Amino acid sequence: MTKEIAISDKKRTPIIFVSGLSGAGKSSALKVLEDIGYEAVDNLPLSLVERIIPRSPLKSVPLALGIDSRTRDFSAEKVVHLIKKLRRRSSLISSFLFLDCDDYVLIRRFEETRRRHPMAIDRSVTDGIYFERELLKELRQYADICIDTSEFNIGALKRLLSGHFGLTKGASLSIFVISFSFKIGIPRNSDIVLDVRFLSNPYYNRTLRKLNGRDEQVRKFLENDEGYKSFVSSLKELLEILLPRYRDEGKSYLTIALGCSGGRHRSVAIAEFLADWLETSGWPRSLEHRDLEKFNS
Repeated sequence: MTKEIAISDKKRTPIIFVSGLSGAGKSSALKVLEDIGYEAVDNLPLSLVERIIPRSPLKSVPLALGIDSRTRDFSAEKVVHLIKKLRRRSSLISSFLFLDCDDYVLIRRFEETRRRHPMAIDRSVTDGIYFERELLKELRQYADICIDTSEFNIGALKRLLSGHFGLTKGASLSIFVISFSFKIGIPRNSDIVLDVRFLSNPYYNRTLRKLNGRDEQVRKFLENDEGYKSFVSSLKELLEILLPRYRDEGKSYLTIALGCSGGRHRSVAIAEFLADWLETSGWPRSLEHRDLEKFNS
């Protein structure tokens, strides 16, 4: 669930409420927001939140406020009421970020760090996660932006948050291009997913099998596919329509995911092509090949 929030208005102070499941990355998110210019405050009692928000944007700095089930006098209803109240202030731009994560990933994270789940003092970690999900259900539904961190490292989280909440950017659209393998699954938080498995598979060519989509031989092989030219031409035409409209509607960050069987040849080559075209066209972009090194044959 994503509602785009414009935060580049100098006449109003950005306020980001950050919440989510324990272990999903709230502390990391607050550190990232602090790095990009926000003053981060974690677990401030709800009754004190309004006291630290100046009335005038001239006397204030952007704030990132961490709130979760451990916050004193916490209730989902109180948090939603507080955010709604602050959104009525003309001097503020309030947004609400919620961090989610798969249960099995949360369990692994708590086991690896040997930390106790805050909702599992007298119950199992699994029960604690379930209890907290129920407690935060209303908050997740109310969130402007919900990010699933199951597959995220700190670098990916920083890239995504900088795209959504960066303070120095203008009215632009940052684009993240990622290649992937359908065997492993579609990347979380993808906005546009393209399946390029219709192209001839270089894997079945013994000369190309050990290579990848960044190699010239693989690119030339794909360019000789009868569907290649019409596909990339249509893709460029589609994005030439979509990207300015997304930007004009206030969307600040877009993830385009391209998938093939192994995430090594076709998706990598098309992702490289797309990233180059975006850069030439003047769109801020970044590129990742998620599964390139996961299959060696």
